[in-house]
Amino acid sequence: MKLSHLTQITTYLQKFQKISAIYRVSDTIVKISFDKNDIVYFDMQRSNSSMFRCDSYTRSKVYNAPFDVLLAKRFIRSNILSIELLNEDKILRFKTSIASAYKEEITFLQFEFTGKYTNIIILDENEVVIEALRHVDLFSSFREVRVGQKLLEVPVAPFIAKEYPLDDVKEFLYAQYAKEMQNKLSSLKKQKISFLNKKLKKLQKLYDNLDNKKELEQEMQKYQYYGNLLLANLHNVKSYQRVIELNDYDGNKIKIELHKEFWSASDMANSMFSRSKKSKQKASHLHIEEKSLSSKIEHIKLFIHTVSEAKDIAKIQLLFPKIIQAKKVKVNDSIEVFLVEGYKIQLGKNEKGNIELLQNARARDIWVHMKDRPSAHVIITTDKQNLPIEIIKSAARLCVDFTIAQKDKFLVDYTPRREVTIQNGANVLYNKYKTIEVDTR
Repeated sequence: MKLSHLTQITTYLQKFQKISAIYRVSDTIVKISFDKNDIVYFDMQRSNSSMFRCDSYTRSKVYNAPFDVLLAKRFIRSNILSIELLNEDKILRFKTSIASAYKEEITFLQFEFTGKYTNIIILDENEVVIEALRHVDLFSSFREVRVGQKLLEVPVAPFIAKEYPLDDVKEFLYAQYAKEMQNKLSSLKKQKISFLNKKLKKLQKLYDNLDNKKELEQEMQKYQYYGNLLLANLHNVKSYQRVIELNDYDGNKIKIELHKEFWSASDMANSMFSRSKKSKQKASHLHIEEKSLSSKIEHIKLFIHTVSEAKDIAKIQLLFPKIIQAKKVKVNDSIEVFLVEGYKIQLGKNEKGNIELLQNARARDIWVHMKDRPSAHVIITTDKQNLPIEIIKSAARLCVDFTIAQKDKFLVDYTPRREVTIQNGANVLYNKYKTIEVDTR
């Protein structure tokens, strides 16, 4: 945080007279409610400290460390006696008091925006450390931060800071939050896209290493041919022979090596017939494997596009839900699962996944599909009669995002699963449906 900004924010804070509430909302962020309900957040990350305002910030957990206990004891419903920057440096100090029946208790709350030594320190009226967010020993810094030790001053900076005037401090604090959220969103996108790219790379490698159909067919014919030759010449093969030279049906000489693991030439022939059959099966099922891998690759590409287009962290959290399972359950790699406000939404990654969704869905589950065009099938699992429209909109958006990357307006149909009749594979007929519009622009 720039010293110029901190100076102007300090002036803004000096209008407040009380700290009505104070507590940590995350490991490094402290929330302070001034006077009635003026809230400012102090983000004390090392080398990335700042202050911000926002409409709401979810508390990650309740902290009960000695630092947090003392924060509550010394500063909740305390009077602010003064707010200043020490030595015109990046150290913001609150001088507070709590009036008791015996005497007035003075406490200093010090926010130090000092790079890698960023800290929050609680001091008594003699400037002795009572507690701190981070304890610092003499091995880490000349300025020890330890309970019971008097805190040394930070040396005066050997330069004059530049001025960066702010038009409106309050708006600046809101902008700081928006900027921080944008940075977090960018970082989260990078992390998730990296994860998806690894999955894409694996799938692409499997696709690139698929057997060649023509080679499989040639292999099938070769082993079928060799097996027949061996069977036709069993009387010419000696038990001790490892290599046999035979005349094929056109009179050409062919050498066949007899493997040691087979006791006889007939066993070797049967092995060749088995290999021929295996090659034939591979060749006949190759298009199925190719289609499956191709659809999974396309799904991951659409997934990456959806993540890259996400406008907020909530969308990323929707795409990567934390599903806690009591038992180890086999993951279906043909179906993607999302959680939206507690509702389970399943999306078919390919034709196999679409078919499974249709077959396993219950009558009251809601089926979602793009209107008049091929798309991913989506099922919203629910036993409720009145499903919130926002859940249906979220499912419709997922249906579009994982079907097409183009930005436009699209129509999406939805209806209970009982209204959908399976025709062939994932092809269906349905009636009594409703339609909503999804705008991805």
